[in-house]
This record gives sequence, structure tokens and C-alpha cells, in this order.
Amino acid sequence: QVQLVESGGGLAQPGGSLRLSCSASGSIISINAMGWYRQASGKRRELVAVINNSGRTNYADSAKGRFTISRDNAKKTVTLQMNSLKPEDTAVYYCNANVQYTPFTRGDFWGQGTQVTVSS
Repeated sequence: QVQLVESGGGLAQPGGSLRLSCSASGSIISINAMGWYRQASGKRRELVAVINNSGRTNYADSAKGRFTISRDNAKKTVTLQMNSLKPEDTAVYYCNANVQYTPFTRGDFWGQGTQVTVSS
């Protein structure tokens, strides 16, 4: 149906940077919002950043000024550039996309998650 594949997680030092990418494929007619969420151990999944198909963005307060979300509509990809990383950014990061996959059906899809660890 629709698949989201993430890449780019890993280990970074405090103050460092990582870049996450997510590619959507499958039976896609159009994609509305694409975004990144994260879930730290023992905590609820939370929004990090979202971007709609017009390029309008919204960030969690914790991400403002440090993270930048962007997308390439033609390639069906969304990217999260994370700078000035902090240990509290450690979490599994999930890509999300709201996809129209039939002329009458739209739904949310998730990637498998990628681990981001910020530690010295």
C-alpha cells in the first residue's frame, strides 16, 4: 500500500548534528502533511515538526531554532535537519505522512522508526 522508509539516525555528541530522511512509496495519489515524531523511552510519542504540501511548517517548542524540516514533493521525501543536539533529543524518531491512496481514501502512515542517541 504505502511505505515510509527512514534513514539517518545514529549517535551524535551534544551540540552535534544529524540529518534524518524519509521516503514514501507505494500507491500514492497525493501526500498532504509529512512530519517527524519522536518517542523517548518511557514517554509518549510527540510531534517534532510537520510540513504541509505548500511548505508551511510547524515545530514543537523544543525543536524551534535547532531543527529544520523540508520536503521534496516530486521525490516524496521529507528531511529533518537537527542541529545543536541535546541529550534530551535522544529518542526513536518516526516519519509520518497523511496520504491519499485511493480517490476516496486518505490515511496516516508511519515509518519503522530510527534511533537517535545524543551522548558524549
